[in-house]
Amino acid sequence: MTENPRSRDLRKGRVSLDGQVYHVTSRAASGIPFATFDTACALCRTFYPTARGSDVALLAWVVMPDHAHWLLQLGESGDLSKAVAALKRQSASEFNRIKGNATGSSVWQRGFYDRAIRRDEDVAAVARYIVANPLRSGLVTQLSLYPFWDAVWL
Repeated sequence: MTENPRSRDLRKGRVSLDGQVYHVTSRAASGIPFATFDTACALCRTFYPTARGSDVALLAWVVMPDHAHWLLQLGESGDLSKAVAALKRQSASEFNRIKGNATGSSVWQRGFYDRAIRRDEDVAAVARYIVANPLRSGLVTQLSLYPFWDAVWL
């Protein structure tokens, strides 16, 4: 797989701060849709166990047909890049298992986009923005009709 020419730029200035909340977005590799029920479920079921193992609190997430969003809060020993790498690695492994893909082809594009949430921002409002992606994209008319999201405020 070719690297996105801008993926190195995504890492410039990235820091991991204890207790910091981050909105992270990662795209599916070219030609790898998360649109089927089985494949989306495969991704979703790995998120919480992986986050716990990475010293990250997973506050909200949504799986879209070609990307995913996570709202993460780092713990004392959390590392943003390592946490996202673990989320992508574990979900890709489960995705490939469901698809019967023994070669383990890449499911995610390299790199990810992140935005640190400022202290004065309403974290719950950011979570609502994340989980409302299926509504804004026209996938559903009511969020209750879309099964591939969660937030700790439920």
